[in-house]
Amino acid sequence: MRWLRGTALGAAVLVTAAAGIGWAVYVKLSDNITPDEAAAAELRRYEKERPTALVKGAQNILLIGSDTRAGDGNTRYGRDSGTERSDTMILLHLAADRRSATAVSLPRDLMVDVPGCHRPDGSRTEPTFAMLNYAYETGGPACTIRTVEKLTDIRIDHHAVVDFSGFKAMVDAVDGVELCLKKPVNDKDAGLRLPAGRVTLDGEQALGYVRARKSLGDGSDTDRMERQQRFLGALVSKVRGDDVLLNPVKLYPVLDAATSSLTTDPALASLRGLYQLVRGLREIPTEQVRFLTVPRESYVYNADRDQLVEPEAEKLFARLRADQPVAVAKDVSRYSGANGANSAAADSRSSTGRPESPTGRPDSLPGDGSAVQSHDYVQYVSGGAPKRRAHTAAFVDPPSPTPSFPGNTAAEDICG
Repeated sequence: MRWLRGTALGAAVLVTAAAGIGWAVYVKLSDNITPDEAAAAELRRYEKERPTALVKGAQNILLIGSDTRAGDGNTRYGRDSGTERSDTMILLHLAADRRSATAVSLPRDLMVDVPGCHRPDGSRTEPTFAMLNYAYETGGPACTIRTVEKLTDIRIDHHAVVDFSGFKAMVDAVDGVELCLKKPVNDKDAGLRLPAGRVTLDGEQALGYVRARKSLGDGSDTDRMERQQRFLGALVSKVRGDDVLLNPVKLYPVLDAATSSLTTDPALASLRGLYQLVRGLREIPTEQVRFLTVPRESYVYNADRDQLVEPEAEKLFARLRADQPVAVAKDVSRYSGANGANSAAADSRSSTGRPESPTGRPDSLPGDGSAVQSHDYVQYVSGGAPKRRAHTAAFVDPPSPTPSFPGNTAAEDICG
């Protein structure tokens, strides 16, 4: 009897200790995440102008890769000027049934209407027509969300911002990600030196790979987005293939790395919030994890900037709004500018992307004075931005059959 009581007491102690360790881990990981209270407050001010979610259970998350040089490990990538820009922006759509996920890359050089936004210092910007990146630089996540919602008519449910250190830590936590390179890479600016063929990139190498311009591809932002898509697909495959999501020993370092440099809306700023969002993602087949590029082309007044290709872009947005499937295609020539737009030189130009001519733009614009036809999705107005028609029809009856867009899936062979 004494032996039984001792065993029971020992078991109780072990369970209590395990629970204590579990709670400590939960608290640590939750505390890693920074809640973006300022963005939440700003979005509440403009609730009446925001789109309405159309499909219950479907989620749209704006993922932002920040190029901030502040914080641990980021100063090595340049001087901290006190401002930050969005190095990468992805609109992630999770289907209501959690059987598919679609990640849409949005070019940072895309010319858009940016609303008036509050700066961190309390001042307010005026509405302007500028690069998408300008919204984040001046008004942070809240301004960026409002800009993307204005562009797409898609309600953004959550957002997450990760910096360079967080990205590197997550790659290192899964022991690197394998990719296939067609030729050797030697890029001093990116600190990248890699052989051709199959290579496994650590965190530092992965950061250089997804950010490099001069030594990989044609130097365009479009090419860089496609490279980021391939890398993210390989990362998803690595996590799924190693059963990281099912093994607590493997999962903890990934969660610790993923949350250590993460800023999210308050609803996601805890392990509970993240779990509720992604608990069904483990069952999504890798071929249903799609990475797409929004249909884009060279901006008519500046070849180093982008504009949407219509009606293809609106077809994509309509599918996402209605939680309808899309397909991916290898061929991106339908949307990419033929003149090699968005070169590395774009980084040194004004974030407004406006022409250098004294007049700013020609007296007349494409579509000015012309009637909008029944098949038109946009009409250019004097501000230079596409003016969208009402999307009511797209809400009710998305385009059919399923359209294809440039991109890849997480199931594709990296050397295929």
